[in-house]
Amino acid sequence: MKRAALYSQMPVAPAAPAEAQAPGPQPATPALAHEPGAGPPTGARLRTWRALWPWAVLVLLLATWAAWGWSARQSAPPALTQKDIDAAVLHSLATQDLPSRAARAAAVIAPSVVRVGHLGSAPGRESPGRERPGRAAPAERENGVGSGVVISEDGLILTNLHVVQGASSLRVTFADGFESAAQIVSVQPDNDLAVLRALQLPDDLQPATLAGSGRLQPGDEVVAVGFPFGIGPSVSAGVVSGLNREFRTEDRTLMRGLIQADAAANPGNSGGPLVNMAGEVVGIVTAILNPTPARTFIGIVFAATIESASAGLGVPPF
Repeated sequence: MKRAALYSQMPVAPAAPAEAQAPGPQPATPALAHEPGAGPPTGARLRTWRALWPWAVLVLLLATWAAWGWSARQSAPPALTQKDIDAAVLHSLATQDLPSRAARAAAVIAPSVVRVGHLGSAPGRESPGRERPGRAAPAERENGVGSGVVISEDGLILTNLHVVQGASSLRVTFADGFESAAQIVSVQPDNDLAVLRALQLPDDLQPATLAGSGRLQPGDEVVAVGFPFGIGPSVSAGVVSGLNREFRTEDRTLMRGLIQADAAANPGNSGGPLVNMAGEVVGIVTAILNPTPARTFIGIVFAATIESASAGLGVPPF
């Protein structure tokens, strides 16, 4: 007869009441750091972001700068080369009607050139200041014409002495047509120069720019502006033919240190400016050489230098 197996008996816990076994919300089990898929704690993530955000901003700025530089390189025009510049200049010269150097120089000096009228009593009329009651004042007519150039804003005008010598009165006409009486301020007979002062001035009077003749060389281009035979202002152009020339006037005065040029000049040009290609006054036209009795231009004109004028007449420095 077989015996029944004996097993040790474990105490059995009493069953829980039915309501205690009912399912309900269970407390969450915190993830362990070593568990797969578990992220760092919230405090650690915050510290990591604070350490990395300056680098993120720097990377963003570098990316923006690189993108801007690339865009600028794509839109910037190609750099000009000397070949491009030469081609553009040649194209302009071939297609545009540009003013000559002489025309540009004349335009610079034109506002400063004046017409100088030498006035005197008309023949057969009574002298000024001896009028009779009820009769018109005696007329004056222009006995001679010369040229001059404004050298200061207060109305000083440089001209030739022989233009104004012996005049009973003087009248100057400015570039804008404004007229004024003028008087002699000073003279320099050795260089046939005189300084006048206009008694009335136009608006926006423009004095000339004066320049020394020390840099002039034979062959340099020059322009003469004046009123030949009262016509003008007239422009003539030529070159410097020589420097430090001498010329003896009709009254036997020997003038020295003159500029010789071949820019056309005739009676009436006397006192007008001789200018370089920048429009700066380098001399005052004073005489022409003609071995014949005719008083006309044959290719030689003399001009007193501005250095001579400034030395003897107190002309403002250039």
